[in-house]
Amino acid sequence: MTSQMINAAAAGAWELGDRTVNRIGFGAMRLPQTGEAFAADAALRDRDQAISVLRRAVELGVNHIDTAAFYFSPLRSANELINRALAPYLDDLVITTKVGPGRSPSGQWLPHATPEQLRGQVEENLRQLGRDHLDVVNLRIVGTDSIAERFGALAELREAGLIRHLGLSNVRPHHLAEAQTIAPVVCVQNMYGIGASPEQKEFLDLCGEQHIAFVPFYSIAGTGRTAGATTGDNDEMLAIARAHGVSTAQIRLAWTLHQGPHVLAIPGTGDPGHLAQNVAAGSLRLSEDELTALNSLRHETV
Repeated sequence: MTSQMINAAAAGAWELGDRTVNRIGFGAMRLPQTGEAFAADAALRDRDQAISVLRRAVELGVNHIDTAAFYFSPLRSANELINRALAPYLDDLVITTKVGPGRSPSGQWLPHATPEQLRGQVEENLRQLGRDHLDVVNLRIVGTDSIAERFGALAELREAGLIRHLGLSNVRPHHLAEAQTIAPVVCVQNMYGIGASPEQKEFLDLCGEQHIAFVPFYSIAGTGRTAGATTGDNDEMLAIARAHGVSTAQIRLAWTLHQGPHVLAIPGTGDPGHLAQNVAAGSLRLSEDELTALNSLRHETV
């Protein structure tokens, strides 16, 4: 496969509210630093390289970028890199951000935002990105408690015009149902990849039935806290990758996209070569036998 010739449109498109995006997007979490995301000893990403990768992503047809104000390391902020690289923004570019968690300037994680603090987080994203509104804002949570008060605060900001569309991150089905009584939900962003549980697959399918985009994070196996897949690269997966002339990471991305037309991938990287491979994965077509083999890995662990 010649990755350089592939455009993100090869993966097909889906709707985020009234916006249409290619199903292969870009996650900005790894832009500010190299190595493990948020690790204390992570090295700074070269600024010019990060900017170059963002611009190249758009050249390759990526029009959906996932970010957050808490994606930063010393001297580097994902939002400000996006602003520097891509402003003035193309009309078809959709930038999705997250609120809920917070980090102090030193990088220490802070308690999840109160409804009152959420407006400040939205305004910080607006300032860093240099925009007067946010295309999509996901409320990211931890736990199973009610989200009505927090999601309601974001719904008010949507009514005020600061937010165009709302989504949810790291949630369960009852959170989605609760949020939908307050305002429309255009996407759910949850951990998902080869090795996902039957309950996770049911939630993915539920979103599809409701025409809600499902956006997996950590779908490519990593290390430490960013490991999304729970299976290793066994002989069968290696054989499938060899048959297509691609990496196992590309097979994992392709498998994710095969889970439904409403699934949007947001692989992140600061490496131009990996970017091209990620975009190229959107054109991979796995056979039924290959999908069956990869599905059989779902309940294995390493």
